[in-house]
Amino acid sequence: MDESVNKMSKFDVLGSMNLRTKTLLAIGLSAFLLILVVLVSFFIDLSVITTDWTMMNQPPSLEHIFGTDWLGRDMFLRTLKGLGLSVQIGFFASILSSIVAVALAFLSSFNKYLDSFVAWFIDLFLSVPHLLLIILISISLGGGAFGVLVGVAFTHWTSLARVLRAEIKRIKTSEFVTISERLGKSKFWIARKQILPLVTTQIIVGTILIFPHAIMHEASVTFLGFGLSPHEPAIGIILSESMKYLATGDWWLALFPGLALLILVLLFDIAGENIKKMLDPTSANE
Repeated sequence: MDESVNKMSKFDVLGSMNLRTKTLLAIGLSAFLLILVVLVSFFIDLSVITTDWTMMNQPPSLEHIFGTDWLGRDMFLRTLKGLGLSVQIGFFASILSSIVAVALAFLSSFNKYLDSFVAWFIDLFLSVPHLLLIILISISLGGGAFGVLVGVAFTHWTSLARVLRAEIKRIKTSEFVTISERLGKSKFWIARKQILPLVTTQIIVGTILIFPHAIMHEASVTFLGFGLSPHEPAIGIILSESMKYLATGDWWLALFPGLALLILVLLFDIAGENIKKMLDPTSANE
């Protein structure tokens, strides 16, 4: 009996170790590929992506693995440069979104009037389509990468704010918070010392999971022709321009940039889900 119990405990330990190893490998591989894309895009000079009329609309080959576009530009270099721009916009947008979400969630914890205001404010932003808000904000700020970044940032905080607001309301009903209030601790002290440490996991995971949504909406806005200049190598612009040439059989112009964008978004999702498992082990069994 004791031997069987010991064997079962060993299997449990090995299983948890294997799960932890797989989780760490998934995070490490995803992070490595994402960082590699960003670093490579930084070192690609726009002057390298030159027009070559003798190489117009060439299919994929060993010389140009993603083919060339209607101006003879290398699609692999353009795609990498566009992915780097998307990651930069997604990074700063997700950080700004998280700051807004955290600020509003903690503001709602001070009293019922502020809580009602934050709930109304969240519902207000959720009632307007993201793309429409991003376009309006981007145009009002004069367009460009900055306008798109701000537009994406101020439209993606709602989901995280709702999660944090609900979690903070649950924590406030805890006994240790009640004791702190009776001891005369300020609301700011309670928020900083007792609530913030307990919602840090949600903030980190929420910030990471905002990334793919921000990238997809940035690509959608630029695909529609808003925000960035047509000369900038953004994925949305590349896909939009490629639509004109699909009827002529130039399938590679849309296929490879589209697949690259999809893989990039999936990498962020994989990293976010596995980081959630690391920070909150109970979610691994969900």
